[in-house]
Amino acid sequence: MAHLESGHSYVSVEFEIFGKVQGVYFTKYCRDRSTELDIVGWVKNSKRGTIMGKMQGPKANVEGMIAWLSNEGSPGSKIERCDLMNFEYLARKEFNGFSIRF
Repeated sequence: MAHLESGHSYVSVEFEIFGKVQGVYFTKYCRDRSTELDIVGWVKNSKRGTIMGKMQGPKANVEGMIAWLSNEGSPGSKIERCDLMNFEYLARKEFNGFSIRF
């Protein structure tokens, strides 16, 4: 497989958000914001009180979403931090749409 360069259209990243992020409609706001930004993937409440997910989309849009996940979030949320894992470039998106998982 050829080495993936930043010329590829899409990036993929997994995230986990810590803080007061459950019970404040965080997953719904995350899905709605991602859909507006042409980002696909999924988000869910974890058993340990965090929000976890994976998103894929144009690099600038994903960076904007990372800023939202790190600093803004849903009304009533209090974000302590957003950890990012497994950042990679993609030739194409691997999901259709953005879903909330349970």
